[in-house]
Amino acid sequence: MSTFLSHVGRFSARFRWVVVIAWLVVFAALIGVFAIGSSSGSGDTAETSVPDSAASLALERMNEEFPAAASTGASLQLVFAPENGDVTDAATAAEIEAFLADAANLPGVQAVTDPLDAAQPYISEDLTLAVSTITYGDLSADQQIEYYDAALALQENAPPALGVELGGNLVPLGAPEPGIGEGVGVLVAFLVLALTFGSLLAAGANLLIAAFGVGVGLMGILAFGSIVPISDNSIILAAMLGLAVGIDYSLFILSRFRNELRGGRSVDDAIARATGTAGTAVVFAGLTVIVALVALLVANLSFITEMGMAAAFGVLIAVLLALTLLPAIMRFLGVRALSRKQRKALERGELWTEGQQQKRGIMRGWGSVVVNRPFISLLTGVLVLVVVALPLLSMKTAFNVPGGADPSSTERAAYNLVLDEFGGVQSPLIVLAEGDDVASSTATVEADLAALDGVQRVIPAELSADGTFARIIVIPAGGPIDDSTKDIVHSVRDNADAQPGVHLEVTGETAIGIDQDAQLMEALIKYIIVIVVISIILLIVLFRSLLIPVIATLGFLLSVGASFGASVAVFQWGWLDPLIAAPQGDPMLSLLPLLLVGVLFGLAMDYQVFLVSRIQEMHRKGMDPKAAIREGFARSGPVLVAAATIMIVVFAGFATSTFAIGASIAFGLMVGVAADAFIVRLVLMPALLSLLGKAAWYLPKWLDRILPDVDVEGHSLDAKEKKEEKEPILVG
Repeated sequence: MSTFLSHVGRFSARFRWVVVIAWLVVFAALIGVFAIGSSSGSGDTAETSVPDSAASLALERMNEEFPAAASTGASLQLVFAPENGDVTDAATAAEIEAFLADAANLPGVQAVTDPLDAAQPYISEDLTLAVSTITYGDLSADQQIEYYDAALALQENAPPALGVELGGNLVPLGAPEPGIGEGVGVLVAFLVLALTFGSLLAAGANLLIAAFGVGVGLMGILAFGSIVPISDNSIILAAMLGLAVGIDYSLFILSRFRNELRGGRSVDDAIARATGTAGTAVVFAGLTVIVALVALLVANLSFITEMGMAAAFGVLIAVLLALTLLPAIMRFLGVRALSRKQRKALERGELWTEGQQQKRGIMRGWGSVVVNRPFISLLTGVLVLVVVALPLLSMKTAFNVPGGADPSSTERAAYNLVLDEFGGVQSPLIVLAEGDDVASSTATVEADLAALDGVQRVIPAELSADGTFARIIVIPAGGPIDDSTKDIVHSVRDNADAQPGVHLEVTGETAIGIDQDAQLMEALIKYIIVIVVISIILLIVLFRSLLIPVIATLGFLLSVGASFGASVAVFQWGWLDPLIAAPQGDPMLSLLPLLLVGVLFGLAMDYQVFLVSRIQEMHRKGMDPKAAIREGFARSGPVLVAAATIMIVVFAGFATSTFAIGASIAFGLMVGVAADAFIVRLVLMPALLSLLGKAAWYLPKWLDRILPDVDVEGHSLDAKEKKEEKEPILVG
């Protein structure tokens, strides 16, 4: 592979204008496709759902038997919690009536219920709360925004003493515009690159390639999304990951190019060598990330698969640009990719060799400390990761957060007020009873349901037209994600056939959410198993070792645990509320653990490849295990630290978003990358390699014969150069 990639790099450098123009044409074509698709009116928002759960199948049957229940239009709630604590007080009631009259005049409103109407009151028993429903009917996307803004403005201008909160939301949740945090993250990444290279030109070229890659990747996704709906989550994940790996992959190849220049190679030869060696590592690392993301297919959830495919496409573009456009840019830069000091040294004939790198550098010193004290290093690193992961034990997940994603919103306030006074009336459970003579059994079924722990009340059954189905509304005392509500669902299912001749199914939004959360957790376990198997196989092929893949995978699981634990502490417990702009205090969204595992696996394998491949190279050259660790550590450590730092600051920028899903994904990735790069790869891995010694590189001979040889360090290029040096020059 290294030979082939060196040819690709040399070709891209030689025909650099063709390569640049070709990529610009691709970018323009994708913009054109997106523009055409958008103008045709396609590209709706993708739905986030988990099909074929027990509750969703029961809902389909219920809608067939009770069609009137399926047709509900848009609505909002006005929740009144007056300061005087009595909604029936004459003055307060008059204010409520006047406010309801204003609500009835809002654009698009079809009806407004009066909670003080004696015929249909909606007042709490202690008279402290009253709830009115605003009905709109079916609305277009533009009407949803317009009408909700009007209702929100009315609520915000309500008399403070009335304590009015607006429940519900007509507008589907979408990602906000990029904020200042994302820009700051990119700026810090540029500074890290400038410090790493000592050259603003090299840093700018690196960042330019990554930014262009994000642009091409996003336009490709949006172009596809103009035909098939793509969710905001998919776009955010693809942009976030594409930018991070785009910077890192270009960093690895550009760093090798600069070293080859300093070693005395010509610009073209340095490009070919860098693309053939570091480019091979980039291909392997990129394919590992892509495989991890595509493997999300095993979850068998359409929206998770969509996110994985979109992010994988972004990574693929980053790899292709690093192998083609970057060599073209490097040819334009030439020796200007070096710092001024390095150029002057080259002019004086002072050639750089890897053997002289960082004889007393920080990374060599750090590697020596870890190698000389492996037990202490190992125990300290594991202890830190375990402590950070401890909040994972109290992790709660939910497919949807009831009352909206923002705990400080009026929507959540209204939801909680109603929940406290009326129980789970906003998210009821629907029990569907089926039987030939179900009418005679409904009273018994209702009594059994009312006797369940956590049930506040049961609304009498409604019979279907043919009398074979009964629809029973169960109001739980708790909210839809409370354990008590989940227990009700499980109890109904466990006793579904307790009544002779009657079968019970439980459905409704709450039951569907419980099923979806459970399915995502099952998918997570399945995915982790698949990821572990993929990890071990890929690393056995790359490192030709049995133990290194095992300890690398265990380290990855520790970094994932730290990522989960920190995410729980911040987003569920609210530990960094002053620093994190996104809403906190809610359970972790069910899809987040699945995505974190997939993305962190790919990134962890990146660091494993870039670090251990250099240690492996030193070991193959005859160094004893500890010397190989020190030398490989000193050579690959600085670039790995720079790459991880860039990843962290990029993800930190996205973590400042007010969009809860995007911020939580970015924060989890930020912590996961920090844990994996700075503790697992730079502490645990060298410590374990030191303890294992030569056993770390053990591979059975029969397996060694059948495994393909992945030439990450370009040994085939070395052999080719030596052969060319020995061949006589024929003069014709």
